[in-house]
Amino acid sequence: MRKAALHNLGCKVNSYETEAMQQLLENAGYEIVPFTEEADVYIINTCSVTNIADKKSRQMLHRAKNMNPDSVVVAAGCYVQAAGEELKKDVAVDLIIGNNKKTELVSILDDYFSDREEALEETVIDIRGTREYESLSIDKIADHTRAFIKIQDGCNQFCSYCIIPYTRGQVRSRKPEEVVEEIKRLTATGFKEVVLTGIHLSSYGKDFPVEERITLLDLIIKIHEVEGLKRIRLGSLEPRIVTEEFAKELSKLSKICPHFHLSLQSGCDATLKRMNRHYSAKEFYHCCDILREAFPNPAITTDVIVGFPGETEEEFAITREYLEKVRFYEMHVFKYSKRNGTKAADMPDQVPEQVKSVRSNELLTLEKKMSHDYRKSYLGSTTEVLMEEAYEWNGTRYMIGHTREYVKAAVPFEEGLKGALLTGTLTEMLNDEVLLLNLNGQN
Repeated sequence: MRKAALHNLGCKVNSYETEAMQQLLENAGYEIVPFTEEADVYIINTCSVTNIADKKSRQMLHRAKNMNPDSVVVAAGCYVQAAGEELKKDVAVDLIIGNNKKTELVSILDDYFSDREEALEETVIDIRGTREYESLSIDKIADHTRAFIKIQDGCNQFCSYCIIPYTRGQVRSRKPEEVVEEIKRLTATGFKEVVLTGIHLSSYGKDFPVEERITLLDLIIKIHEVEGLKRIRLGSLEPRIVTEEFAKELSKLSKICPHFHLSLQSGCDATLKRMNRHYSAKEFYHCCDILREAFPNPAITTDVIVGFPGETEEEFAITREYLEKVRFYEMHVFKYSKRNGTKAADMPDQVPEQVKSVRSNELLTLEKKMSHDYRKSYLGSTTEVLMEEAYEWNGTRYMIGHTREYVKAAVPFEEGLKGALLTGTLTEMLNDEVLLLNLNGQN
């Protein structure tokens, strides 16, 4: 029996695909071992979102070969699409497998083991030329509380800083019946919450033939009917999908978690235009208003890039003031990182790293305050928490989980609580990030 180890880099979509590849290997008789152990096959699902991600991908490939020089090292995913020819020359890499070829992992390995000298030219396709959704699926996940479900791949937006449309291709959607069936299987094994994820989730269904076309909302309504499923959480949304009708219909669905990640990137219209984002700051703010009218105190989270080429002190100040106005629950703050092959990489007025760091730290300080204020706003409220894992604070053990708004809450530790849905009152803040749930204080 051959041993295989897998390592994931990058986004939640990559994580899902890594889980799916692991199950393909298990079904083919491979023994799965931790990546830190010696294996016959190492599979690294790579990321290429920035130059730094490329570097991390290369480092992990070389680390795998160093752990066992006789092993077969497989580079899979986005970095392969971006730098396939370069990887073919890398002595640490034995096989490259691009996106939309991961389903063929086992047969590609079989062919390689039967004839190592045979060139495998067909393991990377022109991803921009395909309209086929890669049919990966999962039946189980190690964490029995929340399952990420990939429903869509590709992106047609072409933001000026982003390489993803070139490494993931155009929008491709998974058939709704396949999504529902996978969720039914996972729910039957004990999962209570699913997170719908994709490269550009809001584009779901737009690539289907007119007679088969459905929207993301249509799919959510189908998923809502799955028996035993308690929660539906949405991944990152394009702001423009949030219309009054969209929010109103979602608010009718009891399983929907009022936790919405709307990717902003900048609060300054001039910066948004250079980024080739397809909305204005005013339009984004209106989307937040719509959600707050449809749901009581929803969690709205976002991404922000600081130091984008040409971002002046004035533009940054506009963004900071805007973020305070919107009042996000959480912000993921990124320093702009140049990505070769994108328009932004060649733009003038690149911002010095030191300036990026100052701006990033300023927004992280703001994020900490806004996040604390949002959590604090739930003190005294009755809520439901999905228990996930053990947690220790100041020498005391707790069981910790998340509310529907993705606020962390804890109860005194007891065996057997993982996966339980507990309802109680949030009575105090255990620390800056976790609230205490009092089960005896239910209304």
